[in-house]
Amino acid sequence: MTSTVTATKPRKRPSQNLGAKIFHWVNLISLFIMLTSGLQIYNANPVFGGRQGLHIFPLFTLGGWLAGGRHWHFAAMWIFSLNLLCYGIYVFISRRWQHRYVGKNDIKALQKSNNSQRVNYAWHRIIYTIIIPVLLFSIFTGIGMYKPAQFPWIVDLFGSWQALRIVHFASVPIFLLFGFIHFQLGKKVGGEELTDSMLW
Repeated sequence: MTSTVTATKPRKRPSQNLGAKIFHWVNLISLFIMLTSGLQIYNANPVFGGRQGLHIFPLFTLGGWLAGGRHWHFAAMWIFSLNLLCYGIYVFISRRWQHRYVGKNDIKALQKSNNSQRVNYAWHRIIYTIIIPVLLFSIFTGIGMYKPAQFPWIVDLFGSWQALRIVHFASVPIFLLFGFIHFQLGKKVGGEELTDSMLW
């Protein structure tokens, strides 16, 4: 009696190209710098409660003082913006936008599909698409705060300087929420190996 052994082909580990990894690393580092330096700027004049309002513990801030926080914040903003621009050009040229962002099939999947994996893919593309205008809006409001004399019309769009600051500050929890959801959906779609491949 002979026995046969069926060889199973090992599952291919997900991998990302070098450009995608560089994009994610630059985003993480620049966003971290903008977050911590932004909190330093916030401490100089809290958005909520005036100068005596809630202050952030110095351990979570970067820059040491107002001018230092501004220098770090705007330097990281330029790096982040250029990185986003380069990625946008890359996505357009490589046509990756055709399968990375939300489409009609994703909306149909949410309405009709019973395949949980397909639904997760749809939600992942939706979240990935929504964050783009949020990022651009954050840069737009940041420019208005950075150069109010050159772009007074940006301040006027929000009615006042304080309103502009509140809107810009609101981008912080949105980014944090996006990062959490993006990571969780990435694990559901491709497992921890997929999320690891984005960075390593």
